[in-house]
Amino acid sequence: MKKLVFSLAILSSVFTGCSSDDDETITPITPATGEITGDATTSKTYAFGNYTLKGIVKIKSGVTLTFDAGSKITADVSNGVDALVVENGGKLIINGTAAEPVVFTESSAMPGSWGGIIMYGDAPIVGASGATSATSEDGLALPYGGTNASHNGGSLKFVRVEYAGKKITDGTSEMNGFSFYSVGSGTVLENLVSYKGADDGFEFYGGTVSAKNLISYGNYDDSFDWQDGWRGEANTNWYAYQTGTGNFGMEIEAKSVNNAFGPKVSNITLKRSAGTLTENASVEYDAIQFKKQGNGEFTNIVIDGYNDANAVAVRIQDAATNTDQVNAGKIKLTNVKINGSTPQDGRGADTFTVTFPAGNYTTNTASTGATLSTGTWATVNGVNLIQ
Repeated sequence: MKKLVFSLAILSSVFTGCSSDDDETITPITPATGEITGDATTSKTYAFGNYTLKGIVKIKSGVTLTFDAGSKITADVSNGVDALVVENGGKLIINGTAAEPVVFTESSAMPGSWGGIIMYGDAPIVGASGATSATSEDGLALPYGGTNASHNGGSLKFVRVEYAGKKITDGTSEMNGFSFYSVGSGTVLENLVSYKGADDGFEFYGGTVSAKNLISYGNYDDSFDWQDGWRGEANTNWYAYQTGTGNFGMEIEAKSVNNAFGPKVSNITLKRSAGTLTENASVEYDAIQFKKQGNGEFTNIVIDGYNDANAVAVRIQDAATNTDQVNAGKIKLTNVKINGSTPQDGRGADTFTVTFPAGNYTTNTASTGATLSTGTWATVNGVNLIQ
């Protein structure tokens, strides 16, 4: 009898506890607000919230800025030139998720309204005439290049940059959605979106960093661009959709220096919507263009929509690139699938014949291209960017 009474007492306490839990209410988190401006000289974490970006904000060496998931940072073209710059030695940590990306945007929603995210490191580059350092072309005139292949500029995960690609000063200095100057392999770049910028979606200026799960959507110039001997080797799942205005899907060059290395990218989709025009009425646009000794290894590629009479899937722009990169086997494109009427390959105005060594250019109708998950990170104004 005593055991029965004791058991009933325990059950009573259990059910009483459950009842009190059911009465609890969850208080929603109020987004933080504030202005981000001036040089960042001390480390700081920006909690989930809505912030304004004013001016060119530079993260100085030794300083780390962190943004929590779901945050939104808005620039304003009426305030002048806005950009978020990570100087060599500084770090940017952005902890977005697929459901709660961190979004950098601009209030007018006009392409070319601000400078995007710019990161500097001291990883190796090969500049003009083999130089190991150079000066940036973003109007900031900062040096880049070094010997630290494992440079770490931070971690960018599930980040979207909208309406960037600002042209500044005399119109020749340009900023992209994401600009990576001699950034090293210690930096993490995953699930990034560059949306409707007025220049390139992503540009690599030398360095050793690699990037996974990239979307370049509606950018005016090239979806993906690199130079200065960029040599990232672990790149995968790159998706480009050109619409309205756009030049090359991928523009690949190496400052006319015949390098013994090149980047590696797997799982690539390059699409162009009907009626898309070139920037500045250029008569040439292609899915992939190699020039000035650009090279690399690329596999599982889908090319779709480059159907104009002037377009080809792969263009070798100059004779030197053909001799030193194609003929020497330093350009490899395997498992290429070309939809529509796009010619397989072509050359520039010079007189030469493009003939890839056996096995260095192969086609495969079963190729899938980039494989990306959909969700909030890849959706803008209700439109899924993965078309």
